[in-house]
Amino acid sequence: MTQKERMIAGLPYKAWLDGLEEESLRAKMLCHQFNQLSPDAFAERDAVLKELLGPCGSGICILQPFHCDYGYNIEIAGDFFANYNLTVLDVAKVSIGRNVQCGPNVGLYTAGHPIHAASRNSGYEYGRAITIGDNVWLGAGVIVCPGVRIGDNAVIGAGSVVVRDIPPDCVAVGNPCRVVRAITEADRRYYCGTEEFEGAILAELGIE
Repeated sequence: MTQKERMIAGLPYKAWLDGLEEESLRAKMLCHQFNQLSPDAFAERDAVLKELLGPCGSGICILQPFHCDYGYNIEIAGDFFANYNLTVLDVAKVSIGRNVQCGPNVGLYTAGHPIHAASRNSGYEYGRAITIGDNVWLGAGVIVCPGVRIGDNAVIGAGSVVVRDIPPDCVAVGNPCRVVRAITEADRRYYCGTEEFEGAILAELGIE
């Protein structure tokens, strides 16, 4: 197996062999190109993201700056928004559902290294896939660690470090991130804690 094949398979690999270093440089160059574009260069930004990322649906909005390892391992269903400074270490697959929102300084990190210093100093590393469901909101500064799955409709509080799977339809916060409560139908009425939408907006949302 080549080192890239080993990387994709989740096996230990060396990131500077068999063309991986060149592929990483390509991604860095495209990220640099993207990050230097004018904020109003919408078509150019979309074109660079299309060249950089893996299969993606429509409605992808990533605010600059943005950084990733390879790009082609990032798949987004569509209608995605990421605020400033999204970083994705995509040595393994990063699958993102539809209607996902990321606050500033979010990190999605599939990369891992051996714990023992002698093994780590050998240069071997590995990756574990990250999967994020539909309608997920990752607050500012959230870190998602290798191998984590986040279920549909989950909300991850700002500054959380997600080291284990998070079920759907819940609010989870902390380091390590833990579920604090379920999201219920009653939450539809509120936009900030216990602050309720005004009547016209409730009507727009179809809430009596």
